[in-house]
Amino acid sequence: MLYGQVHLTLPAWVHDAVDTARTYPRDEDKVTLAIALSRGNIEAGTGGPFGAAVFGPGDRIVAAGVNVVLPQHSSLAHAENMAYMLAQQRLQRARINQDDSGTRDGPYTLATSAQPCCQCFGATIWAGIDRLLIGARADDVEALTEFDEGPLPADWVGELERRGIAVVRDVHREGARAVLAAYGSGGGRHY
Repeated sequence: MLYGQVHLTLPAWVHDAVDTARTYPRDEDKVTLAIALSRGNIEAGTGGPFGAAVFGPGDRIVAAGVNVVLPQHSSLAHAENMAYMLAQQRLQRARINQDDSGTRDGPYTLATSAQPCCQCFGATIWAGIDRLLIGARADDVEALTEFDEGPLPADWVGELERRGIAVVRDVHREGARAVLAAYGSGGGRHY
């Protein structure tokens, strides 16, 4: 029998950790939430040390994601991808910042606790966001954990910016690094 359906879910604790009524006006506020999600994920033992959230017009949260690769048995279930897919489902459109008629709205921002890996970089190009906020760098991920972030274009920031996605790096980098270090020193599972 072939499976004809994919079902991915966030851990239940995420719903309690995210205040959907709150606005997140500053970039620091958005990345702080992504880092809190990454920390919560390792503390709850529900996945890897990565968190992400999509924010829409009015700086309100549209969707959140955490890394659930191992518990969900899917190499695609990275925090960024989970946030993208959940935002797309919530908005009922394949590009977050564009409806089916091609009308753009937004801006939409993805805040992530760590720089997107090669897989999430590709997803970012097509997801339909206008801004990308990053906590830790890929170098931090690889130095503090055993994760392999994969190859990226030499000018990956420029590639995103040429596609209309503004990139802001090192937002609360030390806080994001602390979560990665805790995971790495605790013998966390890697994929």
